[in-house]
Amino acid sequence: MTNRPSADAGREPGFSTLAVHAGQSPDPATGAIMTPVYLTSTYVQEWPERHKGFDYARTVHPTRLALEKNLAALEGAKFGLCFSSGMAATSTVIEALSSGDHVVCGNDLYGGTYRVFTKVFARFGLTFSFVDAADLKAVEAAFTPRTKLVWVETPSNPLLKISDIGALAGLAHAKGAKLAVDNTFASPALQRPLRLGADVVVHSTTKYLGGHSDVVGGAILTSDEALFKEFKFLQNAVGAVPGPLDCFLVLRGTKTLALRVERHCANAAVVAKHLLAHPEVARVHYPGLPTHAGHALARAQMTGFGGMISFELKGDIERAKRMISSCRVFSLAESLGGVESLIGHPASMTHGSIPREERLKAGLSDGLIRLSVGIEDAADLTADLDSAIVASLKS
Repeated sequence: MTNRPSADAGREPGFSTLAVHAGQSPDPATGAIMTPVYLTSTYVQEWPERHKGFDYARTVHPTRLALEKNLAALEGAKFGLCFSSGMAATSTVIEALSSGDHVVCGNDLYGGTYRVFTKVFARFGLTFSFVDAADLKAVEAAFTPRTKLVWVETPSNPLLKISDIGALAGLAHAKGAKLAVDNTFASPALQRPLRLGADVVVHSTTKYLGGHSDVVGGAILTSDEALFKEFKFLQNAVGAVPGPLDCFLVLRGTKTLALRVERHCANAAVVAKHLLAHPEVARVHYPGLPTHAGHALARAQMTGFGGMISFELKGDIERAKRMISSCRVFSLAESLGGVESLIGHPASMTHGSIPREERLKAGLSDGLIRLSVGIEDAADLTADLDSAIVASLKS
């Protein structure tokens, strides 16, 4: 099943059906229902430039191709490309630009993205402006005659800000630029930016798409053929491709994506409401709460509010560190999107590469705590947080 499955020619398959079947067909040699892990680096050719569609594994690989078609179907894209990490996918989008080009970026974004933009690509003559992507006027004011790309995360990492994808796409296109959306936090189960006008979607497949904290990968999805050809050239030329087992693991993960995300969302809603009512919690960031500034927009452009929450305790940063170190169900760790619940301290972990003054300017306080809410029983998650909060009171 190499293309999107369909019960009839006039009906679009549902998301879960695409997740299980798109890009995959039983192995023609054995009938194996799971896509094989092809452990090969090269392929026998019948004649120079005459082969079965595969010549060298960096250029194209059957297990990777199945995943690329699967992810493209989930995002509603014509084209998909997979990479060895989310940062490799991010870097490929920027590598398609030229020296002197300018990028407008959301100022609440993953620390690794900020690092590669400012510490690597800035060395090659690219320039970046970081603004509140939820503020259209701020985004528009940041444009220059050299602006070629707008880069946003929505929901953003770690403050869960919501940006208007359709409005940003309209603004970018009116000024001759493209819009790239990092859709990692939402996943295509909750949001499809291309359908809202974005030109490029980027994922860390390490997160919700893989879903089991056992693989690192990235992906680019687009329906723009010219962009696809440029990204495909860079994928082959630079060579930051995933291994076949990595692709197999993400394919396994996407099969249960819809089910997992449904539970992530349900649990996060319970945890967010619990934290909002907790007397020791000063602030909660979760787009599913009516108190969230982007709640209405999230409701309009997403089908659910996701499994990510950030919050601030009353007290100082040391109390926050005591609290996150006292959890027993939530594990203190980097990353997100796995079936297990994780807790972290962005200022010293995922966002430590962003200068403190820039973090504070974006609203990321030193005491902010980030949760990746897993699929455990919600009552156990809230009880664990309550216990850790009590433990944090003891100096």
